[in-house]
Amino acid sequence: MDRADVVARYDEELDTEAYADVDASANGLQVGSEEGEVEHVAFAVDAAEATIEAAADAGADLLVTHHGLVWGGLDRVTGRAYDRIAPLVENDIGLYVSHLPLDGHQSRGNAAGVADRLELESREPFGELGPVHIGQRGRASRTYTVGELREALDELDNGGESTRVLDFGPDEISEVAVVTGSGVDWLSEAEAVGADALVTGEGKQQAYHEAREAGLNVFLAGHYATETFGVRSLAALAQEWGLDVTYLDFPTGL
Repeated sequence: MDRADVVARYDEELDTEAYADVDASANGLQVGSEEGEVEHVAFAVDAAEATIEAAADAGADLLVTHHGLVWGGLDRVTGRAYDRIAPLVENDIGLYVSHLPLDGHQSRGNAAGVADRLELESREPFGELGPVHIGQRGRASRTYTVGELREALDELDNGGESTRVLDFGPDEISEVAVVTGSGVDWLSEAEAVGADALVTGEGKQQAYHEAREAGLNVFLAGHYATETFGVRSLAALAQEWGLDVTYLDFPTGL
C-alpha cells in the first residue's frame, strides 16, 4: 500500500485535523516521505530509541506511535533528537503519530479501550478541550467497589506497578469518567457530570486536595498502561488493510 494512502486513511479515521489547534503534538506523518510502499507497520506507545530500533529490527516500513518526537516545534536535530530520528531515516521508516486524536476517538481511542475493559455502557464524550473531547464516560454494567475497580485496572500492563487510588468518593461506583495518560485536569468536569470516579494514568500534587474536596474517587492506573489501547486498535485496522503488523510493548511502570 502507498505510504501516502496509509497516512490519509489514518488521518481521516482519527479526524486528525480537528485537533490541530489544541494539541502540542505534530500529529500525522512526523518523519519521512509520503512516497514509497508500506507492507509492514510497527506500533508502539512511545517513539523512543528502543521502539525505533525494534521497528527497524522487525523490518517495518512505518512506525505508528501515540507519543511522537515533535512537540510544538523542533529547533535542532542534535543529541537525543538525532539519536531517535537518524535510525528512522537510515532505515527508511516513516513515523506516524496520533496523540490527542487517539485519546479522544470514541471507538478506537485510549479512553474507549479503558471503557471497554471496564464494561461501561451508555457512553458519552468526556474531557472537553476546546472544540473536541479527549475522553469518555459511562455507567458500569455492574456496580464496582473501590477495591474491585482497582483490581480491574491492575490487570492493565503497567510494568508490575499497581493502581494508586485517591478514595474520597462513594464506596460503590457506577458512573465512571476516563481520560487516559495525564488527565487529572478534568477532575472538576468529572465532578460536574456526577461521576463517582475518574480513571486516568498519572496524577499531580493538587489532585489530592481537589479529589478530597470534590468527594471523588481518582484511580491512577499508569500513563503507559492506559494508553496501549489506541495503537493496538490501529494495528488491528492495518491488518484489515492487508498489512503485516508488529506490536512493540515497552511498559514504563509510570
